[in-house]
Amino acid sequence: MRSRFLLPSALLLLGSLTLTTACANGSGTPDPSPEPVQAGPSSTLPRSVDPSKIKGLEIVNDSSEQSSCPFAISYPDVPGAKAMTATMKKDVDWTLASFRSSRCVSGSPSAGELNVSHQFLVASGDVLGVRLTTVDTSGAGNGQSTSTYWYDGEASAYRQALELIADGSRNAFTAALKKQLRGREGVDPTNLDDAFAHTTHRAGLLDDLSFTADGGLRVQLDSGTVGATAAGTYVVSLDKATVTPWLSPLGRRAQKQTEHPSSDLDLGAPSTPSAAVPTHTASADDDTDCKKVKCIALTFDDGPAAPETATLLDHLARYKAHVTFFTVGQNVAAHPELVRAEAGAGHEVGNHSWNHPDLTKLTPEQVAYQLGRTSTAIKAATGKAPTLFRPPYGAVNAAVKAATTLSPVLWDVDTEDWKYRDSTKVAQTVIAKARRNNVVLMHDIHPTSVAAVPEILRTLTAEDFHFVTVSHLRATL
Repeated sequence: MRSRFLLPSALLLLGSLTLTTACANGSGTPDPSPEPVQAGPSSTLPRSVDPSKIKGLEIVNDSSEQSSCPFAISYPDVPGAKAMTATMKKDVDWTLASFRSSRCVSGSPSAGELNVSHQFLVASGDVLGVRLTTVDTSGAGNGQSTSTYWYDGEASAYRQALELIADGSRNAFTAALKKQLRGREGVDPTNLDDAFAHTTHRAGLLDDLSFTADGGLRVQLDSGTVGATAAGTYVVSLDKATVTPWLSPLGRRAQKQTEHPSSDLDLGAPSTPSAAVPTHTASADDDTDCKKVKCIALTFDDGPAAPETATLLDHLARYKAHVTFFTVGQNVAAHPELVRAEAGAGHEVGNHSWNHPDLTKLTPEQVAYQLGRTSTAIKAATGKAPTLFRPPYGAVNAAVKAATTLSPVLWDVDTEDWKYRDSTKVAQTVIAKARRNNVVLMHDIHPTSVAAVPEILRTLTAEDFHFVTVSHLRATL
């Protein structure tokens, strides 16, 4: 996630060949998934990691609903890996600041959006690996780039991707990459030589390295780094026998933990936060007749988040209030226990896509993937598939609706709680604007929004409002 993060690129990874060239897809849109789409034997792909098994995991989320500056960012905070988290934060903050300063103009439609999503590569033993995928559609191209981040628990240190390769083996490693890249479509020999000419530049160029399930090494180079921007992303896959002699001690442990994961991740954290779970329970029953009483539907986007969602569930239980949560798939995967708690307390769990892209800018297949993958995660957590979805940024059109059987849900009241991190202001906005049968937009990823909820519940309950889910509101009108 370096300064070239904003260079345009496209991601379409094809096959399990020794060298794979990824070119722009036919739609001209970036891959909306944080995990590259590949074909070929499963042993040549990254091994799937279940983030819910990482004790104390928190996902750092932020987003904007502002049409002139739409963004959504997400990256993990793992106990024991603070130096790595700090590096990801620094890189994401820089990218977001650049996007805001160059593309966000108050009151003007945005030329694009920024999305940063995450994928765990390995979380086992004393090794943690994470890939961040950034899509910035405000530039001339697709604006997709990737970087991997590594944490060495044995040394208690963050490591750059290239540090998976022993220092004395990097010349041989890069020579092998150049040999396989040379002659490929779109690769300029001069650019290729220049890109690898200076050892000081290699860490920035080779910032996406990861191991496959069979111990091979996968190297991804962003668009515009070794060839023409239009040629897209290049991927080189080196088999285990070739790459193993070049690996550093961390690289060997990362390779081993990817091939044969341990049951736990231990990075030497002095303590691991307990899982965030609600301490109060509420009945799932709701016989409210919205034809006879004043109803309002509070909705919360972008979660679940630990510990904010658990705190919110406690507030709601005290007032026997039911709400709708529009959850992001990558957060559902990290915290299925919170989604189960939502459903178990009678709240509705809706779909808010896998990693919060503007669905109107995707192909029908990409929309179906974003929503389908999230619905699968929700069903796995709760036993029930969602029936509603909230399009990120409220962006929906006929093509998006046609790509899913889910029913779209927008809102009547926007608290703008993503902009104003002030619990008093958020509460006052809801209370002042609340009308019978309104749908209210909030976000449970913000502590200030969660802190506003008791005052909202207390005041509107005194005004004879009943808090119901969106589906309950629709069904009883």
